[in-house]
Amino acid sequence: MAPSSSVGSDVFAILALLSISTTVTLLLRYYLPLRATPAYLLIPVFLALALPSSIVLLVPIDLASSSGTDTDGQRGIWLPDNVMLVAWRLAYWLTFVLTWFVLPLLGEYCDSGYREPKDRFIYSLRSNARYQLITLSVGTAGAVYFFWQNRNDNTTNKAETLKALVMAMAYAYGLILAIYLMGHGLVAIPRRLIRDASVSARLKRLQSHAPGIHEKLDEAVDNLQQVEAQILQLRQRKNTMPKDLQEWVEELYDTSSLPESRPSVSSATAPPPVVTERYLAELSRKVKRARHKRARFTGEWNYLVRQAARLQSLLDLSSSQRPKAANMRYHVQVHILPALRVILGVFLACASVGLLWSEVVHEMDSKLSLVGKSVVHHPSSSRGQIGFAGQMISAAWLLYMCAAALYSVTEVKVWGNRALVRRQTYAESACWYSLQVAKLTVPLSFNFITMIDPTISEGTTFYRFLGRLINLTPVIGNFSAYFPIVVMLPVVATIFNLYGKIKNVIGFGVLEDEHDEPGTGTWREGRILIERELQADGSQLHLASSSLLSSAEPSPRHSADLNRPSRLTNNSRASAARRAAVRMPQEDEDTSERAFFQDVGQRVRNTFDTVEAPAWLKDIGDGIKKPKWMNGGDDAGSSSGDGGNFFGKLFGGGGGSGNNGNIRL
Repeated sequence: MAPSSSVGSDVFAILALLSISTTVTLLLRYYLPLRATPAYLLIPVFLALALPSSIVLLVPIDLASSSGTDTDGQRGIWLPDNVMLVAWRLAYWLTFVLTWFVLPLLGEYCDSGYREPKDRFIYSLRSNARYQLITLSVGTAGAVYFFWQNRNDNTTNKAETLKALVMAMAYAYGLILAIYLMGHGLVAIPRRLIRDASVSARLKRLQSHAPGIHEKLDEAVDNLQQVEAQILQLRQRKNTMPKDLQEWVEELYDTSSLPESRPSVSSATAPPPVVTERYLAELSRKVKRARHKRARFTGEWNYLVRQAARLQSLLDLSSSQRPKAANMRYHVQVHILPALRVILGVFLACASVGLLWSEVVHEMDSKLSLVGKSVVHHPSSSRGQIGFAGQMISAAWLLYMCAAALYSVTEVKVWGNRALVRRQTYAESACWYSLQVAKLTVPLSFNFITMIDPTISEGTTFYRFLGRLINLTPVIGNFSAYFPIVVMLPVVATIFNLYGKIKNVIGFGVLEDEHDEPGTGTWREGRILIERELQADGSQLHLASSSLLSSAEPSPRHSADLNRPSRLTNNSRASAARRAAVRMPQEDEDTSERAFFQDVGQRVRNTFDTVEAPAWLKDIGDGIKKPKWMNGGDDAGSSSGDGGNFFGKLFGGGGGSGNNGNIRL
């Protein structure tokens, strides 16, 4: 049978790549200020996210291209073999270079405190020397084993053996990390969806996390003040330094918030008698990290306060006597969304079970793999079994595997100060997170195709490109076949909360223990902290702080916690709260009907109050008397100039004492 044209598939692939590029650009815009981000950082991070996303697209296309159906209408999206090979080579080797060379060097380059690019690059090379030395040592040992294993094989090219070594070791390292993280995510994602379906349980969980986040925010602010105090001390004695170092100190002072925070000079560590370039570089690095840490925990605290206030307002509305029949937003938040969360959580839990079952049994008998059964829809086809529906299902499986692994990355607490912050993500953190995306996608993609029938998976271009090199030696081949069974270890650890038990025994937490029930008194302390934050500037936050205060339960620790001294001064804490209120997005404001209509009336009123009527219209208005109902209860003979703007009165503007800000109908 002659192959059909791939023009439609080419158009679909191009549109899909454009969609991926657009989505990645929007994601970068959410976490990074695009205009202020240099191109040398933006382009590698974009590629590190776009290329793995394209791999998720390439796997289903490769499956249909190598084993499509006899019927053109059921074959799905396919590309010629030479196009698939070029696409895999570009995607794999670009991802490999970004993962092992470009992003590690770029991350340390951005984290460096030096001013000159040459000095920053040298610092990056030195920082990565230990990492690269370990990699080179392991690679050398692996090369000795590979060449010894194939010493009697005259048909094997030595260059091909070396390439197999590099690809197999990179795959093995990525698979170890990916399988562990994926196993945790396959349990954590469905469980979180189901547990967060209850509004009250979600609120109590937020309140139990509030003390820890609040303490970390205080520590971050204190740390930044300490570091900036050192800058102030350096500025006071800058005349003893060379001219280039004086300019450096002035740059640090100009970019700091010293005039606002007014740190205490006596509380900071005194600089050394002789200030060197290396000391200023380390100080600059500390300042950047301290600012990132403050922005990180400020964002987490603001988000927690907004969510807690919104959930509490929903609980207060459900317990009040106010009519809720017309409040569609209330029914969506309290009834529809929780039901959808439970349904989605149960569905993903079933998907996790099917994925785990397939990981365990696919090496024993591929016909028992539920993943393979769901992808194969045409077993009687003479030239293959996968159509368009199988492609969509395979893409969904692969996307869920990657999402589970990447979700666990955000919960792991051994990555130091790295975090994603909206519009304020630190450059080194952006490099590190994009590196993890690039590192995990290829091993998970190859692990996915191994759960499909070998007659199909071994015919793909991806397997011919990567699989045959991985299986070049018995050690790596068996490792790839049987190691995914280890996925059950993080699954069991997450189900039975072994992380929390280990944390209680040795006092060290690896994964965030957010699924435990809050301890006695912990959520009450968090509730008090949230109430205090809402009281600090409730008029700007537009949050239902009064409802939170009215629903607070009496507790013997209440008065003690309110009087507990904070390490932040009142002025700095209040200014931090005001700055946090300014940065809050407006979509999380009070959503009640009263606040909505009052806000609309206020905005319309402000619009018309700023409009100045022309002179000819005023002359006409002087000779025309308005009816009584248009004067808001005033005399019929009053003019439009008496008592303020007419449109302002119409929408609740100034006027009589009976005006309460409502829309006049």
